[in-house]
Amino acid sequence: MTELFTRAFADDPYPAYAALRRDAPVHRTTLPSGVDAWLVSRYEDARSALADPRLSKNPDTHSRAAHAAGKVGIPGERSSGLITHLLNIDPPDHTRLRRLVSRAFTPRRVAAFEPRVQALADGLLDAFAARGSADLIHEYAFPLPIYAICDLLGVPGEDQEQLRDWAGQMIRHGARAPRGGVARAVKRIRGYLAELIHRKRSDLGDDLISGLIRASDHGEHLTESEAAAMAFILLFAGFETTVNLIGNGTRALLDPVHGAQRAAFEKSVADGDAAAQTAAVEELLRFDGPVEMATWRFAREDLVLGGPGGPGGPRIAAGEPVLVVLAAADRDGARFADPDLLDLARADNPHLGFGHGIHYCLGAPLARLEGRVALAALFRRLPDLELSADPSELRWRGGLIMRGLRDLPVSFAPLSGLLHGPDGES
Repeated sequence: MTELFTRAFADDPYPAYAALRRDAPVHRTTLPSGVDAWLVSRYEDARSALADPRLSKNPDTHSRAAHAAGKVGIPGERSSGLITHLLNIDPPDHTRLRRLVSRAFTPRRVAAFEPRVQALADGLLDAFAARGSADLIHEYAFPLPIYAICDLLGVPGEDQEQLRDWAGQMIRHGARAPRGGVARAVKRIRGYLAELIHRKRSDLGDDLISGLIRASDHGEHLTESEAAAMAFILLFAGFETTVNLIGNGTRALLDPVHGAQRAAFEKSVADGDAAAQTAAVEELLRFDGPVEMATWRFAREDLVLGGPGGPGGPRIAAGEPVLVVLAAADRDGARFADPDLLDLARADNPHLGFGHGIHYCLGAPLARLEGRVALAALFRRLPDLELSADPSELRWRGGLIMRGLRDLPVSFAPLSGLLHGPDGES
């Protein structure tokens, strides 16, 4: 079986995942952190596990010490008092908190946010369109969702650059990140959110943090720590998935082997075909999605999850971590025809890119909107966009849960003096 968690694996994990699906669909392995965990790789097993009440999201089901040491979950979230958020709790607390936050992501509210996302995309493109080259991760895919989620949370404009810097520290892994940098950034964000919640109590607005404060004040049993933790995870999860959706999607469309798919997407943009663009985003989510593995789950009891031919796989002991490999499940030929083929017109596409069950990504509608708008604006404004590096030379950020590029260098014909119009068109 192909070795896991090497540099070659990070560049292209899909052959290894194909081997897992074939030979060991529920596979126990030692992670780079030293934690032993079970990987679930087949689509049907993965979908079932994501909704299995025998799997808890509470890291204390495994080991408080492992979580505190940053081996499970986000480094520093426990020590910073940010542990009580949707990724770390089970019903009934999960049900209560999700109900409160879901009000910010209604279809109507997300749709009303599209002009702001369009303005952000066009403004970022304006900043480098005259140059003829850019790093699309750092100059486009990263800042767009950061500014968007800051707007939704109610972070004042003068503070957003600081939040952008801290968020950048959180996702810079490997040699580029100083040791302990993620935990330090988490602690700084926690301090800022506590101060912002205090300020907003005397000046409530129509933003998400104000809504959390109102819920707390109106008997919804939401503590200040829970409000800060919820704001934190919405900031963190609300931008990194979209960074990777835009980055991975752009890389796929710029790969010469996908020339016909790029042409199809550009036609949908020229035709203003929002439905085709939406279908394209769904396929990009399936093909090389932003979340490689679903966030941590832990067995409440001894249990069996699938295995060769269905039930009857290896026994998972109570307390052991389980990671559902979304990237593997979404390339499962038992569920998807030609799973390794990028097909933007794929009709039957129930991918697991945003999970499944009660922990389905709350911000998925916003991420989809941002991905669609960002990709359409990019290929409309820069139709001759090309990679400035061989696709095989691009490097992926380290990390277990997310899958995203470190950089995405591109070149294009400079658009000196050519700005977008009021409707977003060049």
